[in-house]
Amino acid sequence: MTGAIVAIAIVLIIVGGITVSVVSHFRLQRHRADAVAMASYRKLAEEAVARQESLETELAELKARVGSIDDMLRRIE
Repeated sequence: MTGAIVAIAIVLIIVGGITVSVVSHFRLQRHRADAVAMASYRKLAEEAVARQESLETELAELKARVGSIDDMLRRIE
């Protein structure tokens, strides 16, 4: 009877170890996929910031042009 209990305990320990290994492997794969997705989001955010900065520069140029046109129109009146 004791031999059967020892055998069952060994089998349960082995099965538990395999289960933990498989779960850890898939958790690691999911973490890697999340890291790749976060890297692409980071790249997208950097591109958005660069585009926003270029738009702010263009807007400042347009504001200066409108200001000069406004000054010209005030001088004409």
